[in-house]
Amino acid sequence: MSDILMKKMESISIGPANPEEPPGSARSFLLVDEQENLQVRDETEFLERLGCGDVAGVKVLSIFGNTGDGKSHTLNHILFGGESVFYTSKSPSSCTVGVWAAYDPVQSLVALDTEGLLGAATNQNQRMHLLLKVLAVSDVVVYRTRAERLHEDMFQFLSSASAAYLKYFTPELRALSTRCGLDVPLSSLGPAVIIFQETTHTQLLGHELKAPGHADSLLQKRFHDLCLGTEAFSSVQYVGTQTITPPTDYSRLLRRVKQHVNNTGTRSPRQPGIVFHALKGLSEMHLSDEKITPYSFFPDEYLTCSAVCLSCNIRCKNGMNHLRDRVPHMADGQCQYANQYNNKVHICKRCYEGGREVIVVPKTSASTDNPWFGLAKYAWAGYVLECASCGVIYRSRQYWVGNQDPESSVVRSEVKHVWAGSDTFLTNHQNAAQRVLDGMNCVVQSVSEYSTGPTKAVAAWLTDQVAPPYWRSNTDITACRGCQKVFDEAERKHHCRSCGEGFCHPCSNHRMPVPERGWGNAPVRVCKTCYRQGGPPDTNSQVCKVEPRGLIARRMTEVAQSTLDIVTTAVDYPLCFVKDVARPDYWVPDQDITQCHQCSKAFTAAMSKHHCRACGQGVCGPCSTHIRPVPSRGWDHPVRVCDSCHARTDSL
Repeated sequence: MSDILMKKMESISIGPANPEEPPGSARSFLLVDEQENLQVRDETEFLERLGCGDVAGVKVLSIFGNTGDGKSHTLNHILFGGESVFYTSKSPSSCTVGVWAAYDPVQSLVALDTEGLLGAATNQNQRMHLLLKVLAVSDVVVYRTRAERLHEDMFQFLSSASAAYLKYFTPELRALSTRCGLDVPLSSLGPAVIIFQETTHTQLLGHELKAPGHADSLLQKRFHDLCLGTEAFSSVQYVGTQTITPPTDYSRLLRRVKQHVNNTGTRSPRQPGIVFHALKGLSEMHLSDEKITPYSFFPDEYLTCSAVCLSCNIRCKNGMNHLRDRVPHMADGQCQYANQYNNKVHICKRCYEGGREVIVVPKTSASTDNPWFGLAKYAWAGYVLECASCGVIYRSRQYWVGNQDPESSVVRSEVKHVWAGSDTFLTNHQNAAQRVLDGMNCVVQSVSEYSTGPTKAVAAWLTDQVAPPYWRSNTDITACRGCQKVFDEAERKHHCRSCGEGFCHPCSNHRMPVPERGWGNAPVRVCKTCYRQGGPPDTNSQVCKVEPRGLIARRMTEVAQSTLDIVTTAVDYPLCFVKDVARPDYWVPDQDITQCHQCSKAFTAAMSKHHCRACGQGVCGPCSTHIRPVPSRGWDHPVRVCDSCHARTDSL
């Protein structure tokens, strides 16, 4: 603290306020007494007395100035429309002792009215400590002076307060800046100061040149000429008004206050409880040269979130760690469209007119369509827009002619901000190509696994149901009729179309017509013995007349089976070829996937790579055993998701 300021403080009369005067209106209350004691027990009482328990974020405005300069009157007029929220007195002596608080719901401001610099505190050091702690939690500080000249005392006070602020709070502010990853000057973390001067006979500062910022420049020059600094403050600005005939015009001051309240460049609105805990920590902090009690009264939420819109470079206006409370990033002003982010969204017009904002995205099929029928409708009628409240509101090819653009009929468009780590605009919900591939993969996988596990047993049973009467049942075939080799579980059994016995593939790889069994003149599979004999060993004319009718089901089965066999071979290359083309935008390309995103196990040629339909990362089979709908990605029916996305959904 400077010697000049201390001498000034010691020369101030310190008569106590009149105890009979009313302490304030019902909307303001004593927050901190002149002994620096907090007058509310806990956060709940603090919020109740302010009346802002359901408010998401507030800023803090405090007012300083000499006794009798009208600080309380100024707050009443710029924040409360002239209502006597803070008590005022016609007496020239101080009527404000300690710090009084009230909440302005219009500006979402916690207003702090401080005792004057000619106040009633018995200890001048204690008064300065009290004002300094108020300064620490304030976002905007108004220095109110009613004088014809800006006296040197004001410059001395602000400079001394700035030096003390840096002395006691610099380590904490630097630690906060480092934790939040902010690369800003330390002064950006301090409050903004507005010097509000009211004159009667003299001209205002900078009246000779009415250029924007001229008065602020003259103010800074005066600080410089006096060899005084204001490094702790993010800005020091001047607002003046000349009152020849009352009442005082507060409009310019109110506009400047609103500008600072809306500015979230470094400081953001914070939960009212954060203000209480900061004040509580400061009330327990001893501002002395001998001992400083360390206390983190600047939580991370004290500063603005460091996230920046990828499209327009505007910072998020919420406090740090707001995502922890599931509050999304928000920014003021309109964003600009960027093709790489595709950040234009469609909002259901009917819901918007009803006061709700429901975003709709183009999708391949509606949530009520089954997967394959939805694909058929997509091929016929185009993509669909589905509102969560109104249902299907648009089909791109609903009519043969005259289909209107959705923006002219059912939706309104808005350009939204794009935040790092958010994939809201990085998705393509028209995933028809990938869904076709998923279906083909399912078919191919089923055919490829024809002879393994339960699928083999089911296939064998179906084969027996459509087998001709002379075929040996699959359940009775345990070894090859030709080489007597015992069939293992994974080996496929083949029937000779001539004798009907079961063989392995090497023993039944010949083909010839077997018209005697009703197979017509087309070559079919036969064993080596029947091939050498030229036909079935015993041909019964009655059997031959009956069997052609019984062979119809079997021949249809063989046609279907042979077709799928061809598909498994022929589709292998095309699927690999078009897979990357059909890949949704948010999927990680196969060539970039070297290990499982969950267990970090390296992929080998024998391991299948799977994509989580929620996050698009590549995962192995054991790490993606769950299925569920992912409507945010356009998957309205259960699809594969990784373990992390499944657990995240369960926790919501």
